[in-house]
Amino acid sequence: MRDLEAARRLLARSRQALAFTGAGVSTASGVPDFRSPGGIWSRYRPVTLPEFLASAEARRRYWTYKKETWADFAQARPNAAHEALARLESQGRLLGVVTQNIDGLHQEAGSRKVVELHGTNRRVECLGCGWNGPAAETHERLAAGEEVPACAGCGGPLKAATISFGQALRPEVLEEAFALARAADLLLVLGSSLVVYPAAAIPEAAASRGAPMVIINREPTPLDGLAAVALRGEVERLLPALLDGVAAGEPA
Repeated sequence: MRDLEAARRLLARSRQALAFTGAGVSTASGVPDFRSPGGIWSRYRPVTLPEFLASAEARRRYWTYKKETWADFAQARPNAAHEALARLESQGRLLGVVTQNIDGLHQEAGSRKVVELHGTNRRVECLGCGWNGPAAETHERLAAGEEVPACAGCGGPLKAATISFGQALRPEVLEEAFALARAADLLLVLGSSLVVYPAAAIPEAAASRGAPMVIINREPTPLDGLAAVALRGEVERLLPALLDGVAAGEPA
């Protein structure tokens, strides 16, 4: 309880908080955590980008596991954590959300400034001509029996508009995230294990400039030692409790 009160005091003083979110924010929405026991990576070996480009069989495997997870993503809805961040932004207290997630639930909840480090599962892109469009049509083709969808325009390989293993993060997206971190006066790290780089360097950048960090995660993280407060538990429970104790008006 004392840690929660300490986090509330930090948030009450903040006017430019930044949220950094990981898979733990969306698991309560039904989005699969790929890295957890029983997750998709325990059943399929990830397809790297070089493999995807070089092999039709790799592309077939890629779309097999994308098809398997599509129903979970399509049925997922924002939970109390997504809604709490949208509310904080609407109060003018949140610079934005930098997320490792690819589910689009922050935007669905009403968040306007969202930097998607790893892209979005809601869109598909052609690696040949650069076409980019909604993913639903491609998944309709998969459901109809197509195994390796190709671009209708140029015949090039289609891929979810997400960052794959062996694929670098987009420099402009990474720079936007670091710019927000440099401007933040408080960092809320939510549901991230903080083991994936370069994404995990973003909270480190904010901390190095003196911004206090509040971490909410079910398990310990490597950056707990840098945090002003580290809370253990479900984000969808603790984040609303944190916000409910902070008035929307003047900082404390």
